[in-house]
This record gives sequence, C-alpha cells and structure tokens, in this order.
Amino acid sequence: MKTILQIEDNTANKLLIERVLERFNYRLLHAEDGETGFNMALEEKPDLILVDMGLPDIDGQTVVTLMRQVPELKDAAIVAITAWPADTALEMALRYGCDGCITKPIDVKTFPAEIAKYLTTDD
Repeated sequence: MKTILQIEDNTANKLLIERVLERFNYRLLHAEDGETGFNMALEEKPDLILVDMGLPDIDGQTVVTLMRQVPELKDAAIVAITAWPADTALEMALRYGCDGCITKPIDVKTFPAEIAKYLTTDD
C-alpha cells in the first residue's frame, strides 16, 4: 500500500483530497503545517508528499528545500499543491525542488490519475 502525506492547512482542501483518494487504497497521512509535515515525512517516509505552498508556519518552498537536504527524503516524490497561476506554477514548483505541481482548485476527475503517475516507480 502506497503512503501519501498531505501537508495542507485548509480543512476543505484536506477533506476534498481525502475524499477523492480514499477509494484508491492509499494510506493517507495529514499534517496541517510545515514543521509537522517535515517531521512526519522523516518518520513515515511516504511514497508521495503533497505540499501546499501557502502554509501558516513555514512556507511550502522552505519545507521542500529542507526535505531535499535530508538523505532519507532527497529522492521522495514531492508535488506542490498550489493556487499559483497555472502558467507559472510548474516552473516555480520545479525551481523549488518539487517533482511536479497540481493547481487549485483540483480537478476531481483528473486528480487520481495525476497522483498515480507520481506513485509509479521503476524500481
């Protein structure tokens, strides 16, 4: 079973993502701020980390930078979940060390397939 850590401070966004993904047999974890998310990622070593870029304590960019400096997390799949403008979101997410970007509001029809592509591994 693949583990997904969602670092998201907005309850409505958290619940929507959980509701969309719950039927896919993922183990879903949640942190509501960057510090908690960073610590959970270290402890749980999730297969995928979804990071809101606008967190209340440490911004998502800093959380991703910190994760990329830790040997156990430097190769983790990290995807920005952001309300940044779609035309610049992916470029910004990649610059910050993310593997990809999903813009808000999420499209519930395409979201599961977007998540699945980050969980496909060749190893």
